[in-house]
Amino acid sequence: MMKEQKHYSIAIDGPAGAGKSTIAKLVAKELQFIYVDTGAMYRAIGLLAVKEGIDSNEEELLGAAVKKADISLKYEDSRQQIYLNGENVTDDIRTEEAGKMASAVAKAKAVREKMVDIQKGIAESSDVIMDGRDIGTVVLPFADLKVYLTADAKVRAERRFKELTEKGISCNIEEIEKDIIARDYQDMNRAVSPLKKAEDAVALDCSSMTIEEVAASIIQLFQKAVS
Repeated sequence: MMKEQKHYSIAIDGPAGAGKSTIAKLVAKELQFIYVDTGAMYRAIGLLAVKEGIDSNEEELLGAAVKKADISLKYEDSRQQIYLNGENVTDDIRTEEAGKMASAVAKAKAVREKMVDIQKGIAESSDVIMDGRDIGTVVLPFADLKVYLTADAKVRAERRFKELTEKGISCNIEEIEKDIIARDYQDMNRAVSPLKKAEDAVALDCSSMTIEEVAASIIQLFQKAVS
């Protein structure tokens, strides 16, 4: 009987705006892993709720919509694309509205169950790095490396402000910081799969680190973990 190939996995958890996605992409490129943007998947559900006029508290309606929804990740021109019911929504999900709704709908049990099933399926067939809120605690509890990445709320707000203004989007840094603090509270206090550091995760505060420094630290931690 052929021995089943071992697939490696890295889980990066942490609050909104800590730079998880940017750093995970760099690490994935260096290690030649598949990067799974779980936040984008939740944003797709947030966008679905907005499009269908479903309030985040209407769990029954949300559950029914999610059950029918087809969410998939595809790589096109070396860039991950998010499809919702056959439509490419990669750019549409990056609005502040979709982001806020993503955090709100993530509280629903039906949403999390569907997302976790999809994410676990990807990890079973590939070497992956995933970032999110419950990767190390729920999605990849046996990951080879778990990192809890965080940064000061003010620093995270400044990074988000810079990102949006560079895209020509008008925004207010004080409002962004308020939203980040509110999302932190919501993510940490939801009943289903709250944001928390896994017991065996390495805590990494990147407030005063460059993206490249954080990525290099994670690669070093991973190589040590699997050596």
